[in-house]
Amino acid sequence: MKRFLILLFTSSTFAADLVQHAREHSQGEVAYSFEVEALKKDTRDLPIGVFDSGIGGLTVLEAILTLDAFHNDTLQPGSDGKPDFADERFQYFGDQANMPYGNYSSAGRTDYLRELIVKDAIFLLGKRWFDPQTKSFKKDKPPVKALVIACNTATAYGIEDIRSALKAWGLPVIVVGVVEAGARGVQAAHRDGAVGVLATVGTCASGAYPRVIGQTLGLAGRSVPTITQQGSANLAGVIEGDPAFKESVAERCTTDVRELMQAHAKGGAASPLSTVVLGCTHFPLVQSEIDAAFTALRAEAAFEKLIAPKIQYVNPAEWTARELFRELATARIRASESTGRDTFYLSIPNPVRSDLKLTADGGLEKDFKYSRQPGELDREDSVNVPMTRERIPVTTRKLIETKLPEVWKRLAE
Repeated sequence: MKRFLILLFTSSTFAADLVQHAREHSQGEVAYSFEVEALKKDTRDLPIGVFDSGIGGLTVLEAILTLDAFHNDTLQPGSDGKPDFADERFQYFGDQANMPYGNYSSAGRTDYLRELIVKDAIFLLGKRWFDPQTKSFKKDKPPVKALVIACNTATAYGIEDIRSALKAWGLPVIVVGVVEAGARGVQAAHRDGAVGVLATVGTCASGAYPRVIGQTLGLAGRSVPTITQQGSANLAGVIEGDPAFKESVAERCTTDVRELMQAHAKGGAASPLSTVVLGCTHFPLVQSEIDAAFTALRAEAAFEKLIAPKIQYVNPAEWTARELFRELATARIRASESTGRDTFYLSIPNPVRSDLKLTADGGLEKDFKYSRQPGELDREDSVNVPMTRERIPVTTRKLIETKLPEVWKRLAE
């Protein structure tokens, strides 16, 4: 059996090890495992899982919670005045202790990143979480019936691993990723000119957006425009309020937009940039600052003809919500009635470990974080605890309160 599982994951054995580990602990009693039989029953009234490397995925959850693009009774396109997911409940997980995911590839730790992504999925499928009050694990969390990878980097590097793992486990769990949905957003929004992608370093290094946009437009019989990428190592951290980053959001947006346009000009593109994909779930939170940076650059002679008079922004979150609705409807596992409150979790450094290297504010130290190797399934550097308003950095908390009101309301419930 082990040999067969390894064949499913040709790039490395870590995912096969996680698959086998979960098989050997099918009651979900230890880390990185889940109760298999709980997901082989009627799953309609189970929650939907949404995960990201931090809080950026809350932009995707907000889009899901507020979507009204379909008739709930007929399932046909069109608003009916009722949110499309009104009867669903959600589990959100942000792997804040191990973020930002976008920097693992540049540190040469892509395999460890892929392991983290599969572990995120396993957590949502499982029942085990950490109670910081008692410093012990509880095992009463329900599993999820669908997984929304609300992180562009995690989608780029991990969606195929997750799909292969679910196939190996024989589980009919739906998986939706933001990159594929974002490419469909480009198909809908883009008319002429060039396309820009603002994302993390890791997402850009994967080449996922140019590849999937090209495939999506090609299948639709459309020509593929010039696509220019810019990977930001800092913007997600600045938005999160990480004290390691000293610049403001506006300053970082100005730098990243300038570097995107410099790359576009260096590539010899003749077409102005007219469509921009916000290819990190954090970035829609600061779209106004990004747009202000484009406006300022448009006034410079070097970029005047390379930036369209009006930029069309593609936020993959709404397209992800639409895709999720269609997948649930097709599988006939939409909730039969309102099934309770949403729950939120985030990861923190394991408080019962004394050998972790931590920063002054209690996070995992950067060099330690990016030096780890996959395959050590008997250790937990981080544990997953309930997310509360108080556990979110102050600057990020303000962004959620003002720009993600539905999520903010549910965080208090």
